[in-house]
Order: sequence, then structure tokens, then C-alpha cells
Amino acid sequence: MSEACAVALIGAGYTAKEHAKAFAAVPGVRLAGIFSRTRARAVALAAERGIPEICGSVDELYEKTKAALVVVTVNETSMLEIGLACFRHPWTVLFEKPAGLDLKESLALQAAAAKAGRRALVAHNRAFYSATTTAAAELAATEGPRFVRVQDQQNMDRVLAAGVPKPIADNWMYANSLHLIDYFRLFARGKAVRVERLSKYDPARPEFVLARVEYDSGDQGLYEAVWRAPGPWSCAVAAGAKRWEMRPLEQLTRQELGSPAAAVEIHSRDKDFKPGFLAQAEAAVAAALGRPSASTTLDQSVETMRLIAAIYDPS
Repeated sequence: MSEACAVALIGAGYTAKEHAKAFAAVPGVRLAGIFSRTRARAVALAAERGIPEICGSVDELYEKTKAALVVVTVNETSMLEIGLACFRHPWTVLFEKPAGLDLKESLALQAAAAKAGRRALVAHNRAFYSATTTAAAELAATEGPRFVRVQDQQNMDRVLAAGVPKPIADNWMYANSLHLIDYFRLFARGKAVRVERLSKYDPARPEFVLARVEYDSGDQGLYEAVWRAPGPWSCAVAAGAKRWEMRPLEQLTRQELGSPAAAVEIHSRDKDFKPGFLAQAEAAVAAALGRPSASTTLDQSVETMRLIAAIYDPS
């Protein structure tokens, strides 16, 4: 990928730094400018990465850089406001997940992007883990229905103790469980036609959440979450006489019926960069340049947000 692509950043925290590192490694990319409401952080990241323009607004960022792609890494409570501002300009927008505080805000961004005719992507970096892409490729060559099991764990006491703002904590299933629930989109085929909540989410005292998901393809999913006890983040898929498991999510084992599980080597890019970020950056640049891309679109992210709402609606 050698065609020039100017990339701008909005936000200058830890995630912005990891995006900057990944995009700087993509051939043809030029980090052109940055805007953050915390200017000192923007100045520091600009100095670290040689970013020439430090701007005071979204509009100034576009006018000074004419970037083809902007990466938005702001707090969830600011995502809708910043996203709407970004859609005033003809760049491709890559939102860090979640794209909005909840489903309602994601739908508002989706509608605004469609109205403005803008290309909007969401940084579901786990879709780009080499563990994920390897399992997906092998699944594509395997016949038969699939059973996808996702195990989630959240700790609200820890979230609140860390000072997470209450609106984000109240919507933590969108902010964090999204990482796990998106695996249903990645591995189950077709449309989710039924979500059976086997245990309901109690926002006043979250405990265990269990849901079964049926797809029109014949695939089935099982979601398990513990909110006040230890547990793993993991995803396992069974199809045919084979099974793939990611536990932890960055790693992959493959197992055939009657044989022990064997580890699959992960790609070096998931060791040299925050896992998934380099491949994700390459895909986002391809999308911004109008090339075929495996980037997660805002529409696809909204699909996962809808599933989260179906699982976690306390009514």
C-alpha cells in the first residue's frame, strides 16, 4: 500500500497513541494533524510522532490537513458530538468503539452518516487479531452449523472505583461487553432471529447474564457473563468435527474430534503492536482510499449494539 494517505487524530490519550503507532507503520500514511481538548496531551503526542498540525477544533483539523481519514478516540460521552462535527467534512471517519454511549447514540451517528453520505468505520480491533482471522478463515472452509460460545466477565465495583463517569458505567455493556458480543457477528452466519434471555440483567445489582441466540442460518450462540465473580474472556466455536477457542482472546487453539487441542502461532504484528491495531489501520487506510477493505463499518457495529440491547434490556 504505497498511495499517500493523510491521517488525522482526535483525542490524545492512550488509545490515540496506539492508533498513531499503528498508522505510522502503514506505508504511504502521513500523520497530518491532531485535535484534543486536552491540548498538552496533543502537543506531547505530536512531538512524539512528528505530527505537524495541532488544532483547536474538528473544523480546523480538517481545513489544515485535508485528511482522507480521521481517527476519533474521545470519551463515549463526547462521541456523538464529535462524530456529528466530523460528518461536516468528506473524510472517512474511524470511531474508536463504542461509537456512542449506547444504541440510541450509535443509531443517531448511523443516521447522520447516511444523511451526509459519509463513510464511517468503527475500531473493532479484535476482529483483526490473527487468532480471529485464522479461525474465521478455517471456519469458512468447514461445513455444517456452528455453535458460538462467548464468556464475558465484568467488575462494576472496579469500574466505579476507577472513576469511570456514571453515564459510561451505566452503559458498561456497550463500553466493554461489546468486545465479547461482537464475536457473534464475526463467527455466526446470517441474521439473529431470536434472542432468548435465560437470566435477566439487573442494573441495580448485576450478577449473571445468560442468553441464547438463534440465527436464520441454523447457527446458534450462547452468551454467558458474570458481573460480580471472576471469569475468563473467551470465545469458542464448534463446527463439523472441529473446535476453535480463544482464551485469552489474543491466542488460538484448534482441536479435532478425538485429538487434543493444539496452539496456533499468532502473527508477529500482534506482538509488536497493540493486538489487531496494525491490520485494522491497514484496512482503514484501504477504505479511505476507496479500496476493498475488511474494516468494520458503523452499520456492522450497530448490528452488535442491537444484539447487546436484546441481551441486556432489563425490561
